[in-house]
Amino acid sequence: MALQVWLLRHGEAVPHGSRPDFQRELTDRGAEQARAAGAALARLGLRPSACYASPKVRARDTARLACEPLGVAVVEADPVAGAFGADALRDLLAPHDDDDRVLVVGHEPDLSQLVHDLTGARVDFKKGGIAALRYDRGRSELISLLRPVDLAAMAG
Repeated sequence: MALQVWLLRHGEAVPHGSRPDFQRELTDRGAEQARAAGAALARLGLRPSACYASPKVRARDTARLACEPLGVAVVEADPVAGAFGADALRDLLAPHDDDDRVLVVGHEPDLSQLVHDLTGARVDFKKGGIAALRYDRGRSELISLLRPVDLAAMAG
């Protein structure tokens, strides 16, 4: 069995320039996107062994809201805040077993670039969207790409 990495882009946030980037918070729509992502993942039966989130407010809050129905604590991980690439992901995943499911909540363009670097796939990563990867310690494949509209429908 291979490790699975579920990448969640933070939900919609207040506009750039409205406050310092690190402090930009979710809009009401962004909070709903986060809740829908968590509810959809719970309906899929995902039980993450860990959730790592960027410490930026919008990502941390997305992770907190999404993880409520999943029953997993959020760990803030500074590398996810920016320039998050394959090496940083490898470091986050090092303590995990091959049958683990790990949720990472971060930002663009890092997440779509990470998917491309690991799988060769080019994805349009929407705010509040999810990409799931089968991560086999060097080889990876994209196993799912879920838009926020898909997650909302799945969440009911």
